[in-house]
Amino acid sequence: MIKSITLQNLLPFVFRGMEASDTIRQSQVWLMPNLSFDRGCRICIQAESGGGKSSLLSFIYGNRNDYEGEILFDRDNSRHFDVKKWCQLRTRHIALLPQEMRMFPELTVMQNLQLKNKLTHHKTRDELMQLLDRLGIADKANQRVGLLSIGQQQRVAIVRAICQPFDFIMLDEPVSHLDRNNNLIVSRIIDEEATSQGAGIITTSVGNPLLLENARFIAL
Repeated sequence: MIKSITLQNLLPFVFRGMEASDTIRQSQVWLMPNLSFDRGCRICIQAESGGGKSSLLSFIYGNRNDYEGEILFDRDNSRHFDVKKWCQLRTRHIALLPQEMRMFPELTVMQNLQLKNKLTHHKTRDELMQLLDRLGIADKANQRVGLLSIGQQQRVAIVRAICQPFDFIMLDEPVSHLDRNNNLIVSRIIDEEATSQGAGIITTSVGNPLLLENARFIAL
């Protein structure tokens, strides 16, 4: 179990030399000496486009290491993790929904979901269908993802993101193409899943945030 993720003096390489700028000085994330996200948290990180939201989640997930500072999982420095450790973390402890979704357009909705779910065995097919039904896309289960609208694809990607156990789930602009009603449905699904696992939620937004109750907003 991962109880906390802590950022210590984190700064992307691309922002080197900008330490005295308003962008960095006013940030509640960059160069903070000890910013912790605890298991069970509800966090929404807000910034303008290009502010580093996607980079931040990639740093935490271990996809990128072009940053100064440290990222600690509990007390362990993520810079020292090997491939086996990262695979374990990404399968059992940290879930990620990237902004670009990264689905396979030639596969059906259910095939995309099962690619992940067959690795984790976290959901039954009936549970997946129930989630798709709540999101209004159960009739798309056997349709190729590439034929769906961006908003429909986003809902499929959200279901895929929760097809695993996790201590933290990170979602990069997960409702950018959804209206308020679908945003509320997605928010309830994610909150229910996180609550059932005692997990934390870290999400990003440029102005259309995931409508979580009691979320803490942090300016990037």
